[in-house]
Amino acid sequence: MTYKNPYRAGLATFAIAMLAASTAFAAEPTVNKGDNAWMMTSSVLVLLMTIPGLALFYGGLARQKNMLSVLAHVFYTVCIVVVLWALYGYSVTFTGGSPFIGGFSKLFLAGVTPDSKAATFSVGANISELIYVCFQMTFAAITPALIVGAFAERMKFSALALFIPLWVTLIYFPIAHMVWYWAGPDAIADATAALAAATDGAAKAAAQAKLDEVMADAGQVFLWGAIDFAGGTVVHINAGIAGLVGALLVGKRIGFGKELMPPHSLTQTMIGAALLWVGWFGFNAGSALEANGSAALAMTNTFVATAAAALSWMFAEWIVKGKPSLLGALSGCVAGLVAVTPAAGYAGPMGAIVLGLVVGVVCLFFCSVVKNAFGYDDALDVFGVHCIGGIVGAIATGILVNPALGGTGIFDYVANKIADYDFMAQLVAQGKAVGTTLVWSGVGSAILYKIVDLVVGLRPTPEAEREGLDLADHGERAYNM
Repeated sequence: MTYKNPYRAGLATFAIAMLAASTAFAAEPTVNKGDNAWMMTSSVLVLLMTIPGLALFYGGLARQKNMLSVLAHVFYTVCIVVVLWALYGYSVTFTGGSPFIGGFSKLFLAGVTPDSKAATFSVGANISELIYVCFQMTFAAITPALIVGAFAERMKFSALALFIPLWVTLIYFPIAHMVWYWAGPDAIADATAALAAATDGAAKAAAQAKLDEVMADAGQVFLWGAIDFAGGTVVHINAGIAGLVGALLVGKRIGFGKELMPPHSLTQTMIGAALLWVGWFGFNAGSALEANGSAALAMTNTFVATAAAALSWMFAEWIVKGKPSLLGALSGCVAGLVAVTPAAGYAGPMGAIVLGLVVGVVCLFFCSVVKNAFGYDDALDVFGVHCIGGIVGAIATGILVNPALGGTGIFDYVANKIADYDFMAQLVAQGKAVGTTLVWSGVGSAILYKIVDLVVGLRPTPEAEREGLDLADHGERAYNM
């Protein structure tokens, strides 16, 4: 059995893996302090993306009477998900069980100690498992926080407080397991070495069975061969479609389409967008799991794709509307970050620039033309930026990974080389990943919204909505002047 689709590995990682594979497979994996330091930094950077980055980005886009409400929604989401991740989220996401959900062997972080290790993408190179727990914890926290922008200004805090733990448990954890869980390079290397060392028929059969077992120990989307470096499907499509469903089921804001609802502070939105971009280096470059060339590639692509998308959106808007807006440039910036997320460690820099130029225009089209045509109230354009940008990025990743286009290719850990690129097979795999995420999150989220509506109700009273959720839900104002 030949396996050709390791999750999120860059070319430099492949070189290190091949070098390690040429030595003894059975050597005890080691932890590099530099990798640990980089991953601790990356974890903090991803938290910075969410609080204060995302909170300020969304809060500035809301009306003044709902600023504090948006901040509270984002902050609560981070806190509740962090606790749930430690209790059971890490276990059901990153342990074996089935192709669709993990097991309970690490409930309450059982067995996760300062001495336990987590695999990276290089044979024999590990990081401290607690750091990996924290890094993936920040991904779990930001994903549902993205959703709140779709129904901002018209969902009760009590509804959000119930919806978020349900959603992260039943939607995020399974999707993350399906896309990102695998046995790891060390297990594959050991099983491959055992097969090569087998001398008789019975030993070879047993070794082959073990290798097959190791290769099958992965999430369903991973088994299909889809690649997602840092979360195009797991984070952005997942949150984006959930946001659209929420916007539709919660309904439009009072006065939507009749009253002007401009952002109350583009200054804060600018600060939030800048913090998002800075934090996103932890998101993308950190997903290499090592301080190596793969992280450097992801870092480079996070620079160039983001800048290209910001320029693309701004100039397209300038042509169509006659003026280049700051909001357009900021929206393009986020769209570029979203699109490059799945491709960050796979695409070459020139491919990343093209991706940014394309996604800026595509997301502008969905946030203006498509949104206006259908009339849905996606308050802060979660669907138009995150879902659509994530789809563009996920599909493009299957193209830009091609070495002929400057991509890294996909490493085959069994054959110990870069696999031959198959355009159609990779696109089909990427399409399956996108489709699975859309259906799982879209249908599952609709059910959860309905449950929450039956239990506590989704919307505040019309009077409370007109007054603003800052006072109605929290008894506070964002500004007292």
